Amino acid sequence: MLPDSRSMLTAVFTSVGSEKEAFVAEFDFGRFFDAIVIGSGAAGYSAACRIAKFGRKTCALVTEGVNIGTSRNTGSDKQTYYKLGLGGDSADSVVGMARDLFSGGAVDGDNALCEAALSAQSFLNLAELGVPFPVNRYGEYVGYKTDHDKYARATSAGPLTSKLMTEALQSDAENRGVNILSDLLAIEILKHGGRVCGLLCLRKADGRLISFRCDSVIMATGGPAGIYFDSVYPACHTGSSSLALLAGASFQNLTEWQYGLASTAPRWNVSGTYMQVLPRMYSVGSDGTEHEFTLDFFGDCGTALSALFLKGYQWPFDCAKIENGSSVIDLLVYRESILYGRRVFLDYRTNPFGAREIDYSLLSEEARTYLEKAGACFGTPFDRLMKMNPPAIELYRSKGVDLETEPLEIALCAQHNNGGASVDLWWQTSVPGLFVIGEAAGTHGIKRPGGSALNAGQVGALRAAEYISFGPKTKTMFHDYKMSALSAVERQTLFCNAVLANKDNADGMIAYSAKRMSGAGGAIREIRSMLSALSETESELENFTSVVGVKSKEELYKAYKLFDILNMERVVLYAMLDYMKTVGFSRGSSLYTDKNGILRDGLEELFRFCPEKQEYTDMIQEIMLVDGKPCVHWRARRPIPDDDRFFENVWAGYRKNRNIY
Repeated sequence: MLPDSRSMLTAVFTSVGSEKEAFVAEFDFGRFFDAIVIGSGAAGYSAACRIAKFGRKTCALVTEGVNIGTSRNTGSDKQTYYKLGLGGDSADSVVGMARDLFSGGAVDGDNALCEAALSAQSFLNLAELGVPFPVNRYGEYVGYKTDHDKYARATSAGPLTSKLMTEALQSDAENRGVNILSDLLAIEILKHGGRVCGLLCLRKADGRLISFRCDSVIMATGGPAGIYFDSVYPACHTGSSSLALLAGASFQNLTEWQYGLASTAPRWNVSGTYMQVLPRMYSVGSDGTEHEFTLDFFGDCGTALSALFLKGYQWPFDCAKIENGSSVIDLLVYRESILYGRRVFLDYRTNPFGAREIDYSLLSEEARTYLEKAGACFGTPFDRLMKMNPPAIELYRSKGVDLETEPLEIALCAQHNNGGASVDLWWQTSVPGLFVIGEAAGTHGIKRPGGSALNAGQVGALRAAEYISFGPKTKTMFHDYKMSALSAVERQTLFCNAVLANKDNADGMIAYSAKRMSGAGGAIREIRSMLSALSETESELENFTSVVGVKSKEELYKAYKLFDILNMERVVLYAMLDYMKTVGFSRGSSLYTDKNGILRDGLEELFRFCPEKQEYTDMIQEIMLVDGKPCVHWRARRPIPDDDRFFENVWAGYRKNRNIY
């Protein structure tokens, strides 16, 4: 609930000649929080709960809406939480897990060590809050192997693990009396003397500005999802990463995304059993003709189906799995949809290639053995899915799609940004007082174990909360905050009045810019397309208040969404072009094309690519705005710390200051 009007100061700024109602801004000068968390996902709620639990600082949580965001509205076949091993007899250790995270490339060692060391504490906190992670009769949290994982560290509470986490943490936040301020879009981080002093928000319902004073801001706003049209992010999540960028924070690894096949309506990963049951995959052209295009490429049914099966295991697109792996299927889908303009579908009603029954003897040994052990060598893909994973069917039914009676449209979609804001071992950015956690933080690097993002969000929340609660004391003088807030409000009022005076076109521009980014800066990256997209994006930003318009104050938030999207598209494209110039070869979940590169038989010239190499994996690309322009530099990644672990010395430091410094 917002403060009452007695603590408000209201100012009115009008545009000369404006035919629309004067824009009104409210300032809450009477309310102070030590910290404000932006975002109501699993990471954001966790940070607010931790600060409340420590009991030394006041905290509020600002959100556009408690029921939106990725954590609450996404999942997968079996959404994974990656943690230190807590069951069985496999040899595991904190440093061992840190090394595995570090080995993904372009990862800072101190972040990796923190994510390993605090994974058990963070995971068990969720379990204590009621997230139903499975245990055996002896209480072991037995695990399974996920991608890039050697020790079966993964666990899951089902396809909606992050939703269950968010609900449990929200309940904890409410029980602890956390101030939850909804319907607010954060639009500017206020600073004085280079450090955080407050936060300016837009109230979406009426387009008014609300300013809060605080010493620290924790951004838990997720990845910059709005920059892509072909996306598995929930439509309600667009991200707000430019908040940190425009505040002066440095970003890293923005080139490193994760892409994979997903349904487009609803947006959902088609990983795991969705692929392992061998659905019929086909495209539809403008004339309505259906075409099972994978058979053309692979040449025989057994090889095509075996590659499709592997997509369940190898869901993310991986440039290392093009020549001898299943990721060529992602390229075939991209070719059908982007290059040929066809729609691509998965169909669980009938078997592939016109077969009444699949000849399982034609499959690879891995695929055949798996389906035999599952007792699923029969019937249609729907029959097999019902046998192996009935909740996967119910999940789509709950979203209005019946896989028994209708096909599922898919595309190669953006799913996760492994990069983000550069943070230190306390998840603090280069701007003092600004912390970034969850997917908005760039702690993952090139390749990461599946499920490590959920762990990273919880660990980052704990680290930021500890530093704010027990670290150096800072306090911005009221006068300094007030001057910063007034300046920001006057600047944002001019912005709002300008877009209110223009023709209503924000929705169309958001869709256009996202389609442009999916075509030029998705999984397949070609230099001419990226240069063209960057030029258009920069032009739109330069002329933003002259060309972008909304029809009412209640829709001002759309202009801010577009402004955020364009700013992030700009730096992401800039980072990709710099990477192509500096490094040049494909890596991770992205394929950089080269006219002199490798071409796998059966693919167009567009897919000539530079093969993945190991160079530069110990370097990190950083980008920030300098005088309003993107500036890139490369640095060596920080190594895994090898600190003194002698107990008596650690104990002494902890008693003195909780080892904060």
